[in-house]
Amino acid sequence: MQTQTSPFTLIKQTNLLIDGKFVPSISGKTFDTFNPATEKIITSGEICIAGSRVYVQEGIYDEFVRRTVEAASARVVGDPFNAATQQGPQVSKKQFDTILRYVEKGVKEGARLLTGGKRHGDKGWFIEPTVFADVTDDMVIAREEIFGPVMSIFKFKTIDEVIARANDSNYGLGAGVMTSNLDSAIKISNSIRAGSVYVNCYGVCPGNAPFGGFKDSGVGRENGESGLHNYLEYKTIIIKRPDDAMP
Repeated sequence: MQTQTSPFTLIKQTNLLIDGKFVPSISGKTFDTFNPATEKIITSGEICIAGSRVYVQEGIYDEFVRRTVEAASARVVGDPFNAATQQGPQVSKKQFDTILRYVEKGVKEGARLLTGGKRHGDKGWFIEPTVFADVTDDMVIAREEIFGPVMSIFKFKTIDEVIARANDSNYGLGAGVMTSNLDSAIKISNSIRAGSVYVNCYGVCPGNAPFGGFKDSGVGRENGESGLHNYLEYKTIIIKRPDDAMP
């Protein structure tokens, strides 16, 4: 909080990218080729827009969960310098311990742990790819940034319902919508309070596209023309020529 307070006290412009609890990835009933297990575990989950919350329409929920668990269980964890490795270690012991505490909280609060949730191997800060199902919006793992390879899967019925639930968060950095119904995709994208919304793709960040968050996820934008604004000061010059009439 000191980082947020002092710039305003000193009257300094700031560009802050803070917490990035993913808004959600929303999978519609007519789209079945997206498997977010891979997306979540990129960089061992230590990425600001990691897809940690996944809302799945009830008609495909069971199949989606099954396929996600299969993908997560098959994930190759190990030495990041090995070409076959898909997931490396966490950045530190502190982060390793923090992630495992969140897993414990998820279990205690009643989420269904389907795979992972413990240390991988007997040395290093490796954590097994972890998938929770039947997560509710009030659980700690649903509301706080874990910054690890932990995915929470939720069930929803209607578009309006999932929009309201997705927006019920202090964060708003990124979101994803996976569906073959582009009308639904546009409605959700326009309604989600997130700085970036990906439709049928994820994590694409063109250099000219503004990147930043809503709400507690940050202030200002990086990339493109918008990324330059915080480094500029605007000046207005008004000149009256001798033959001009001033209002």
